[in-house]
Amino acid sequence: MDDLFATHDALAVGELVKARKIGVRELVDGSIAHLRKLNRSLNAITDFYDGALLDKSVAAAGKGPFQGVPFVVKQLMADCAGTPTTLGSKFFAKQPVAAADSAAVARMRRAGLVIVGRSNTSEFGLAPTTEPAFGGATVNPWRKDLSPGGSSGGSAAVVAARGLPMAHATDGGGSIRIPAALCGLFGLKPSRGRVSLAPIGETLAGAGAQHCVSISVRDSAALLDALAGGEPGDPYRAPSADGTFLDATRRPPGRLRVAFMHKPVGGAPLDPVLVDAVEQTAKLLASLGHHVEEAAPDYDAAALGAAFGIVMSANTFTNIQIRAGGRVPGPDDLEPVTRLYAERGRGFSANDYIRAVQTFHRTGRALGAFLTGYDVLLSPTIARTSLPLGAVRMDGSLEQYEEALAPMIPFTAVCNATGVPAMSVPLAWTADGLPIGLHFIGRFGAEEMLFSLAAQLERAQPWRERRPPL
Repeated sequence: MDDLFATHDALAVGELVKARKIGVRELVDGSIAHLRKLNRSLNAITDFYDGALLDKSVAAAGKGPFQGVPFVVKQLMADCAGTPTTLGSKFFAKQPVAAADSAAVARMRRAGLVIVGRSNTSEFGLAPTTEPAFGGATVNPWRKDLSPGGSSGGSAAVVAARGLPMAHATDGGGSIRIPAALCGLFGLKPSRGRVSLAPIGETLAGAGAQHCVSISVRDSAALLDALAGGEPGDPYRAPSADGTFLDATRRPPGRLRVAFMHKPVGGAPLDPVLVDAVEQTAKLLASLGHHVEEAAPDYDAAALGAAFGIVMSANTFTNIQIRAGGRVPGPDDLEPVTRLYAERGRGFSANDYIRAVQTFHRTGRALGAFLTGYDVLLSPTIARTSLPLGAVRMDGSLEQYEEALAPMIPFTAVCNATGVPAMSVPLAWTADGLPIGLHFIGRFGAEEMLFSLAAQLERAQPWRERRPPL
């Protein structure tokens, strides 16, 4: 069981279950035992299911493509019946358990997944690392002094260590793609409205999304097939795909027009290692028959950053109020930066918030116009090659936090603000063997194209055999 996920992705394991070559309970129990051992080193899973809760989870799993496959759900943006959703915060650790699954979690179960636990996250998903005061830091399996990124770092660390073939992740500014990049995984953020957030309507003015991190491209595609689609009353809905996302991984993408950029819009030059990673990927794309040229969109990056700060902090304040149900956080209930962020959010006016949302939309117009001339925009996923534990502090000032945040999101956050799909693909490595994610942005609703391209890259330059040492 310890090596099963090193050699099989989730779809392959589901086929073993369907062929009765392995029993569901044997698979689940063996996986949990292995995960508990890994977790002693990684601290990636906050809660393991056992007893009646695990029995119910096994019984609730359907006969879909992932029949019997163990899965963990991040402690953010998704409720699992019978467990609390802590948001990585001490303040919500004793919340009543969820009475029902979120819509996406119900779809996960129908697809055959067996939820066996919840994965670690930064408090409220604010930090691009996973080092919450409540629960402690998650370790990157590539090197124990490094963070797996965040805020989906718990899920990414487990999958990178081959404890599971894929795991739930959410993304409000890069939180699927950042940990995918730092852990050597595939991570796709879907288009706005592709996966319903029901029962909530939206998060972060439409910037929030959920999906997974995975080893294989096809697992990600098949899971999106299972999760995609709206629920009654959803405020957004992505256009329907022409076929299935899994089918898209089986066909060539055709000759794509690819733009690549060496530095963030309005930002400073990158580390030469990242520039070389982009250039080598551009050469790989050209060798596969795509048209590749250097080009970048033009939008006000500073204004977008300011707008994100307003939206994030205002949502932080409001969500604490809503979820607390009248309770007031005590002096030790929230991390210092979270408290400062919420206090700042309380001070913004309706005018401030509307102007921030308008900045999101104005940026979307600019990026959309740019993407009429290109199918894909290529860059690094983040503007650094690794993230040491402690580099992003939530116990200091807002200025320290924002300075540490800046190099983590210059390529990712624009996709959340504008609602377009984007993916991180592990196509490069540092001299000392750490993964580098390459970031690909597509037009709104273009997940099929991205999956087709990702599968082509996976075949041309496979990454599954590269495993971390921890």
